[in-house]
Amino acid sequence: ATLSPLSPRPGASYGVLPRPCRALVLLNPQSGAGRALEDFQAVVQPMLADADIAPSIFITERPHHAQEKVRDEDLSQWDTLVVMSGDGLLHEVVNGLLERPDWEEAMKKPLCILPGGSGNALAASINYYAGNDHGTKKKLLTNCTFILCKGLHTQMDLVSLSTASGKRLFSFLGFGWGFIADVDIDSEKYRRLGNARFTLGTLQCLARLRVYQGRLSYLPAATEQGTPPAPRDPPVPIANGRAPSPAGTEVPGGCGEGALPADTLLVPLGQPVPAHWVVVPEEEFVCVYAIYQSHLGSNLLMAPMARLHDGCIHLFYVGAGISRVALLKIFLAMARGTHLDLNCPHLHYVPVRAFRLEPWGSAGIMTVDGEALACEPVQGQVHGRLCRIVSGS
Repeated sequence: ATLSPLSPRPGASYGVLPRPCRALVLLNPQSGAGRALEDFQAVVQPMLADADIAPSIFITERPHHAQEKVRDEDLSQWDTLVVMSGDGLLHEVVNGLLERPDWEEAMKKPLCILPGGSGNALAASINYYAGNDHGTKKKLLTNCTFILCKGLHTQMDLVSLSTASGKRLFSFLGFGWGFIADVDIDSEKYRRLGNARFTLGTLQCLARLRVYQGRLSYLPAATEQGTPPAPRDPPVPIANGRAPSPAGTEVPGGCGEGALPADTLLVPLGQPVPAHWVVVPEEEFVCVYAIYQSHLGSNLLMAPMARLHDGCIHLFYVGAGISRVALLKIFLAMARGTHLDLNCPHLHYVPVRAFRLEPWGSAGIMTVDGEALACEPVQGQVHGRLCRIVSGS
């Protein structure tokens, strides 16, 4: 027997969107170069009509608008939630879904990313996992729209991040501190340039290269052959109608009856990391980046080994002492995913299941999925297969 183009592979964790398909499209018209709505109407809508996908467009008007929408929306009227923007809007959607009392059911709703921002890292990763040629702008948008039209969806890991000030949030892309975070946030003022903003931002941050001090620790991923991916963590038991705080931090409001997954690999930030963790000997860094997808941006293949549900956080860090020329070579090689082949002694990579970063002081920028975060001690762990994402084969 042969499989139709829309059939999931036997044994794979794929589902298929129904036909006709009802899609809620959350669109930020200000993202990237400000062309998201125009590109949706010109490129996406005709393809969706041919695939019998009926979109209802929700235009975001302010920060957290999408987060509030999906937190309060009756999701039964939609078969999929589509984000047409940069990675920041999907970050809002994921965390909005996890604030719902019925978050476990809500997280089964397939999510889809269509590139409408500057970096478009998850869209580029989905395109890469599907085996498509590298593409940016209209080519990447067309490829990702075709993936939506095809209708396959599969599971995706998320990472739970807890901060010293008591915040807990979930991340699908990556956490950064130092050089990459500086580039991401400092280049915001050039967002109308699209992806070129990162080139300009990189050159500016290279010119005033900074060093940050702190302690980095991690729990290495299992390396034994045949080790299964990280299991989904069990829910936290309810006590007096409220879930206990994970790892010494507060559970975000709105969790209601359903307890969010417990951070079973972490201890409170005020305590030393467990003895079986690794503490990095370096205490001066140019950059730390924990990524869970292949791409850092549409032109940056940072973790070619990453997959949607591999149970890993791919941890990169660059120690102090690296020259500007060597750092630039790393980023040029990252366009092809060959940066580790340079064997730069300052660049380190390790697959982990959990990590902790404790900066000395509050100097510097931290980012989560490209969004700015106050600089403070933070730790995170992977939660396997916590949501679903529209993807290729």
